[in-house]
Amino acid sequence: MLVCPCGLDVSSRSLRFLAARLREHRRQIGSRRRRLSAGRQALPALAHLRNGTTYAQLAAGFRIGTSTACRYIREAVDLLAALAPTLAEAVKTASTKAFVILDGTLLPTDRTAADRPFYSGKHNKHGMNVQVIADPHGRLLWASPALPGAVHDTKAARTHDIIGALEAAGVECWADRGYRGAGGTMRVPCWGRWETLSAGQQAHNRSHARIRALVEQAMATLKTWRLLQKLRCSTTRITSLAQAVLTLHLTCSN
Repeated sequence: MLVCPCGLDVSSRSLRFLAARLREHRRQIGSRRRRLSAGRQALPALAHLRNGTTYAQLAAGFRIGTSTACRYIREAVDLLAALAPTLAEAVKTASTKAFVILDGTLLPTDRTAADRPFYSGKHNKHGMNVQVIADPHGRLLWASPALPGAVHDTKAARTHDIIGALEAAGVECWADRGYRGAGGTMRVPCWGRWETLSAGQQAHNRSHARIRALVEQAMATLKTWRLLQKLRCSTTRITSLAQAVLTLHLTCSN
């Protein structure tokens, strides 16, 4: 395999943060000398998350075995995922905001047609459903554990107890029509065909859409990490990957 240097559009703060976590982890477990230092181990992990670079490509680039590259990256991802905020912590932060925006996104996977639980009829593709909470400026506050793509957004919100947590904290939440009937503090557009709505209802829906559109910035935050644009790993690993990206964004974004 030919190897060439390439750039990685990730801040040096992310590299320093992950390297520090890896050094601390090595001290805690009493790890012996490894093929890569903590700083060098952080690089392939970030390249895997940011660019979707495969284990084999990273192994060739860093002159280590493919199984070693896989083990190093999984270790780094699990460390980052463990630092991701819980829903309770995210709601506590949200309580200081005027309101939050809730929406679901599909992380595409390479599942086959036989994997019906992972097929989203809304998006016409296989994937995993992740619920995202954003602040009034569209900044990402929290991303939920991944559920099969066939799960409806309202069911996913109830499964994670997002609705109850926001209601208990008294946090107003804007959401789309997919959350109609969810209750709690959810605010959704008026239901019905556009031409059948009154002038007041149409004005309400236009205002609601302008506010809710800000959540797309939070969605883009996840999707800029190209590994999440087309996942080819086991579905059991997707939650850890999404949580790792969330940690890097919250701790290292400018």
